[in-house]
Amino acid sequence: MKETLSCGFVIVRTEQKECLTLMLRAWHHWDFPKGLREDGEEPLEAAIREVAEETGIADLELEWGERHMDTGPYSRGKTARYYLASSQTADVVMGPSPETGEPEHHEWRWLSFDEAYDLASPRVQNVVKWARQVIGK
Repeated sequence: MKETLSCGFVIVRTEQKECLTLMLRAWHHWDFPKGLREDGEEPLEAAIREVAEETGIADLELEWGERHMDTGPYSRGKTARYYLASSQTADVVMGPSPETGEPEHHEWRWLSFDEAYDLASPRVQNVVKWARQVIGK
């Protein structure tokens, strides 16, 4: 069976000495920016592409290298892979889905790790805990 891998980033930035992370909402689900890896695409490449498509953020700094966390299976057997990066970009531009021409998400927010944890599902809460531990904030 072919692995379905969704790749993305936990993106952090500092604002007024507070560490914030970006989450996107699709319907009632909050998650970090991510999307499906295309054929022949490396997971890190897919994560960078998906972040740019979904948020307009292109200045990712891989301060923690290629360290990542996988979650799954979820939503019809997908696995999600999250990398860590920092960004100086505050404004998010939710790009259109190639399939529908409409943004895939309904809302975005820069949140503290505590706020992100409170909005997230149990699967994503594990990612919040991991990211916070690695980043040390």
